[in-house]
Amino acid sequence: MKLSAGDVKQFEDEGFIFVPDLFTSEELAILKGEIPAVFAERRPEIVREKSGDVVRTAFATHTYNDVYRRFVSHPRILEPAQQLLGGDVYIHQFKLNGKAAFDGDVWQWHQDYGTWSRDDDMPEARAMNLAVFLDEVNEFNGPLYIVPKSHKAGVLGAGHDVETTSYPLWTLDHETVARLIDDGGIAAPKGPPGSGFFFHGTLVHGSPPNMSPWDRLIVYVTYNRTDNAIRRFKRPEYIAHRDFTPLEVLPDDCLTSP
Repeated sequence: MKLSAGDVKQFEDEGFIFVPDLFTSEELAILKGEIPAVFAERRPEIVREKSGDVVRTAFATHTYNDVYRRFVSHPRILEPAQQLLGGDVYIHQFKLNGKAAFDGDVWQWHQDYGTWSRDDDMPEARAMNLAVFLDEVNEFNGPLYIVPKSHKAGVLGAGHDVETTSYPLWTLDHETVARLIDDGGIAAPKGPPGSGFFFHGTLVHGSPPNMSPWDRLIVYVTYNRTDNAIRRFKRPEYIAHRDFTPLEVLPDDCLTSP
């Protein structure tokens, strides 16, 4: 799938693109059908919320689950990533973010590239995220908050928060976030299951707790240029991958006809 010139310009200007109905109901049923078994596993890749046994994030699912192995090479997500990043890409990070009903905790304000730079020594911000909604995302179940145009600010100063949640994060202070919102506003992409959301590695974002009775499951894939591979390996490989092999695009029906 190729993005239009208008889509590319929006990504450059605003830092994100929202694509409704990127995946079909049949494909979503296949993707969601794997979740109970994945979340039931007891392995280092599965991070649970601080408050109990609810899954916060499942990392690197594509390395041990065949459906998600095919998903990361699907042309509707891989080809736009290659187009926006201008070259071959590999998977830097993969995660299923649970944000379970009632129990899904906050993700503080942050920039992903800030972490990739500080922890993984990724040379430049030539990496990006692709998110696909596996549940409906609405204003009540912890939607992602983003600050349009904030990707143009470059890498911002951040503090390493290791206490607020079960997952340590390089977070931004309130003054910085308020200033950026004054400049670019704030948005919360919402939509039905199957919606796609591409966003820049330095776009400022976060999400509130899920206090609703509705789950908010999103799959995130971080694509990085192969010539921008990380140079520090202090984090576990399931969080910051070491396999820099370029991904090859699979057929459009790779989920339904493997």
